[in-house]
Amino acid sequence: MVDAWMIDVPGERVLVREPGPADEAPLLRLFEECEDWFIAATGLPSGPGDVQSLFYSLPEGAGPDDKVLLVLERDGVVAGLVDVVRDHPEPGTVAVGLFLLAPWARGRGLGRALAESLLARAADASRVVATVPPGWRPGERFLERIGFTLEAAPATQRSEVGNRRAGPREGGVRRAELRRGVVR
Repeated sequence: MVDAWMIDVPGERVLVREPGPADEAPLLRLFEECEDWFIAATGLPSGPGDVQSLFYSLPEGAGPDDKVLLVLERDGVVAGLVDVVRDHPEPGTVAVGLFLLAPWARGRGLGRALAESLLARAADASRVVATVPPGWRPGERFLERIGFTLEAAPATQRSEVGNRRAGPREGGVRRAELRRGVVR
């Protein structure tokens, strides 16, 4: 269980918390609002099962207890979602599977504040890995601004999607990594 916490974004009331049953409709709305990301990532808009599959989708070798889903709420409205797997692909690494912000929430400092808060809470992780759809400049710029190093070129083959079905036009991804000093 992860506690809920507030993050500091000037002039905004921003809560980070685990999703609950009442979040299904707001998450469906978020996924619909983020059609631009889904098309960049999979070639298709979000489908009806995407929210549900997020709760059980795991990469190879990860267990359900390693997965953390977090909702970002701005002034009581779901504005984002983060999917993280601890100790994957190896111990001491955190894999970010999805870091999604509604278009109306982008460019306000919410993503940066959330990323900084999550990185502080994962202080014992020596490495954080993420992926971004090739050519998705907002995601690439965001990762670079918070200190990630992007691979020079995207993977040429379809990305591994764990135990979920890949989109029909889902291709390779651009991998990113953030190395951090080992905390003793």
